[in-house]
Amino acid sequence: MAAQMTDAHRRFLQVLMSHGIMEGSEARKLHRRCCEIHKVYYAHDKLDDFISTINSHLQPLFMQIRKGMSEGDGRAHYALVNLAETEITKMASDYTENELELFRKTMDLIILSENGFASSTDILNLADQLKTKKMKKKEAEQVLKVFVEDKWLSERNGEYTLHTRCIIEMEQYILSNYQDVARKCNICHSLAIQSQVCESCGIGMHLPCVRKYFRAQTEPRCPQCNDFWSCDIPGTEQ
Repeated sequence: MAAQMTDAHRRFLQVLMSHGIMEGSEARKLHRRCCEIHKVYYAHDKLDDFISTINSHLQPLFMQIRKGMSEGDGRAHYALVNLAETEITKMASDYTENELELFRKTMDLIILSENGFASSTDILNLADQLKTKKMKKKEAEQVLKVFVEDKWLSERNGEYTLHTRCIIEMEQYILSNYQDVARKCNICHSLAIQSQVCESCGIGMHLPCVRKYFRAQTEPRCPQCNDFWSCDIPGTEQ
């Protein structure tokens, strides 16, 4: 039988809903605050159990709080996911058809790229090739800005990648729609967009997972085939 939802659980859910996604340390602070406000038992290491209780009550509503990882720094994040709709359908209520087409094409560029990024130049070049309705570059720049604000994309120095929220929400969609190229990280087993790939056996690993896994090894070897890991280990050059 599912544990009882308290006002602390409800408050946590409400705040997470308004944010869409929350970094792990923020979620832990929120967990503590909600328990203190509503005088509910609090244990600092029980956040996942606390969320599990919420999830058991969200199940009939086809919703779930999911935990994921930022591909940039490896930090945990929590996002509220709607399981009833495919994610692209869900976005349809917020964006026009040609904006959605631009997002899909941007996603193609990012997922099919070697490093998990697409340049703004390449994305903007797609704007006047849209089948639904062509976009001027200035208009496309604004749309990209909105995708970043809405946490579907992240941008760094004119390079775009999928935001952590997008990866958490769209993992199943991406794995089933990009079967030939989408891969899961060999270490944490979640979808890896920005990853390093073993030249011998083809497994992929998130950059933070690569850093963590090879930290104590003098000669980095693939966890799958034991061949020498020829990619540069991130963080070792500092």
